[in-house]
Amino acid sequence: MNLAADRQGLTENENRALKSVAVQFFVNGAVFASYIPRLPEIRDALGLSLTGIGIVLAVASGTGILGSALQAPVITALGTRRAMTVSSVILVGGLGLVGIAGSVWALIVALVVIAISDVVTDVAMNMQGSAISARRATPVINRLHGLWSLGTVVGGLVASASAAAGVSLSVQLFVTCFVLAAALFYVAPGLLATDEGLGRRDDSVDSVSGSTATGVVTTFLILGGAAIIPEMITGDWAAFRLADDLGASSGIAGLGFVAFTAGMVVGRFSADSIVARSGSLQVLRSATLLAVVGIVVAMVVPVPVITLAGLNMAGLGVSVMFPQLYDSAAKSARSTQALAGLTAGSRMALLATPLAVGLLAGAGGLGVGSAVVLTTIPAALCVLVLTKRLGAGAAVAP
Repeated sequence: MNLAADRQGLTENENRALKSVAVQFFVNGAVFASYIPRLPEIRDALGLSLTGIGIVLAVASGTGILGSALQAPVITALGTRRAMTVSSVILVGGLGLVGIAGSVWALIVALVVIAISDVVTDVAMNMQGSAISARRATPVINRLHGLWSLGTVVGGLVASASAAAGVSLSVQLFVTCFVLAAALFYVAPGLLATDEGLGRRDDSVDSVSGSTATGVVTTFLILGGAAIIPEMITGDWAAFRLADDLGASSGIAGLGFVAFTAGMVVGRFSADSIVARSGSLQVLRSATLLAVVGIVVAMVVPVPVITLAGLNMAGLGVSVMFPQLYDSAAKSARSTQALAGLTAGSRMALLATPLAVGLLAGAGGLGVGSAVVLTTIPAALCVLVLTKRLGAGAAVAP
């Protein structure tokens, strides 16, 4: 994405803000990818079972609901620029806490800090990103989310390489903290200083989801919950699929997360132009079906190479879901309620789903692959049904 050469009508300040938001998306992706590939190692060091690590992830994800409730008053009081600046510093600092977590409770505290600060950062950067995207001749919101995915690929590769080289988790995460914190010094000064006129109303969203705040919240609550499960659960449990089900080494297991997120990078950097040609609803339907096929292949076929290929296909499929939903929520006349519903729905889903995967895979004896299929495929099909009901140009408008 050549932001400097392709301003498309943006002012100097808006073009600088777009670069800042782009870096912020990358940083956010890198934060999560820096520890997720090493979760099997963290689990073993703390003496946890699959069910136990599932509970830890569920508790951490569930606290994101609190972040969803806090983001509206925080952003209203501070504005997106200051809210993003403060929350992103806390978010990056959370990595250091993960690195020194010597007990289950310390790990939970670290992940809670990351989960809550991420919601505020996530909403603020999407509000600024959607506003700037709307001012361009062509949209850029999918490519911004592509930078988030690129951050996960880079972070995942660093984490996997560190594990393979025997670098301790604490050293890896502290170095990563330093690098990402340095990037934040570039982000903060360039952000849009005022939120005046930040949103752009999309009447099609409100006409379908309802004119009331309850209707908007409910619609995006359901969509947020359904869309996040295939995206996050498949990525989070990819390493466990390879390590526990197929007996892969730590270095190979970490590549499962990388394969999935690499597919997301390709999908998100390609989606803006494809949506412009084929229409958002058609692209979303095709992508959802591709995700279903990829997940089934990755989680059913017991061959590591095929598993990696399936994860890559699944990442390509799920890549368009959240960028489109975030953009639509930000453009709603009730953007605050829509974004609150979207983030709360995603966090509520992640409160229960990691626990369900852990229980099914561990206590249920089904294995990671079967547990992931049973949780992600119904969610992906739910997105397909709901967006079909909404109709073209409604809740998934580009």
